[in-house]
Amino acid sequence: MKKIMAAIVALAAMPASAAPLCDDFGFAGLLANCNRGDPIVLTLASGQPLAAGPVALQSGAYYEVQITADGSAELALSGPDFFRAIWMNEIVIDDIEVRPMAIDSLEFDDAGEATLSFIAIKPGSYTLSIPGTTGESQRVSITIQ
Repeated sequence: MKKIMAAIVALAAMPASAAPLCDDFGFAGLLANCNRGDPIVLTLASGQPLAAGPVALQSGAYYEVQITADGSAELALSGPDFFRAIWMNEIVIDDIEVRPMAIDSLEFDDAGEATLSFIAIKPGSYTLSIPGTTGESQRVSITIQ
């Protein structure tokens, strides 16, 4: 039992493997250009896949989700667990910047675009999906490492 407890204590003392994408943040901190991951592109369109495939994010890194709705149907994007696992910087819709404390979902009544910028925080597996749909192509799996 003592060996098991010693192993647990040793593992707990090890630094986490997830880290920001760069070390020299400068004045911008975690929002620095060197800490930005690739943009995530999502498409809200009736009968079309939401994303090209699963998404992997690095905890502590800055990302943008670019959402485009084609207006073919009134569609929403929901993912409360994912939205609680990130720090939302802003949501930009038609050059209007919104800095929310938290969100549960976004709904597009017509064609349009929105960009969400955030820092991935809590490691885990999450899903963004179109509410009321059951198809695999109507959701995207997101893993924060």
